[in-house]
Amino acid sequence: MPSPSRAVGLHRSIPSYAFAILVFCAGSLILAASSFAQSNAITLPRNLGELVRESEVVVQGWVTGVTLEPHDQLKNLMTVVVTLQVEETLKGENLRTLTFRQAVIDKRDQQQYMGYRTGQHVLLVLMSPSRFGLTSPAGLEQGRFHIEPLGAGKLGATNGFGNAGLFRGLNSQLQAKGVLVTSEVHEMITKPATGPVSLEHLKSLIRTIAATDSMK
Repeated sequence: MPSPSRAVGLHRSIPSYAFAILVFCAGSLILAASSFAQSNAITLPRNLGELVRESEVVVQGWVTGVTLEPHDQLKNLMTVVVTLQVEETLKGENLRTLTFRQAVIDKRDQQQYMGYRTGQHVLLVLMSPSRFGLTSPAGLEQGRFHIEPLGAGKLGATNGFGNAGLFRGLNSQLQAKGVLVTSEVHEMITKPATGPVSLEHLKSLIRTIAATDSMK
């Protein structure tokens, strides 16, 4: 049987031991949450109109280069540098090629180059670069569309959210501004569903939104 003095010491050490476990668990949860936040960043849901308004440039093209590089000023920050051969500019300056730098915090995203791959056919709704030269698609995955064949010679586009919520509330916003769209585009935004949408109709709508915003 432990002596009284030792028994007291044992009782005092138990709360300290439990506290240490709690601190360790809390730290682990914070690190896990940080990693999860980068790969599955929680952003406010935005419809297409809001994404386009937040953007500086909207382009369609092919990814021709992807590299992982440390930031030249923020030494501890890794970035992915993406080069795009531009097919069409829907908003912003017309360019033949576009190179942008996006911050990468999570190790898994670094290994996966934030999901960018050479040869991808994409439509990107890009924010204005920060003073450190960093940018990203507006709404993160909401503003990055992968282009794939739909069949019958048509192309479709799907963002990282599967287009969920892409047209939510957009029809009423356009009506309030007196903006007219084609019957095909009207059907697309009033009968939304997840999954690919017509690239042709999506681009038509982006041009309309961008032109309307430029007239302010």
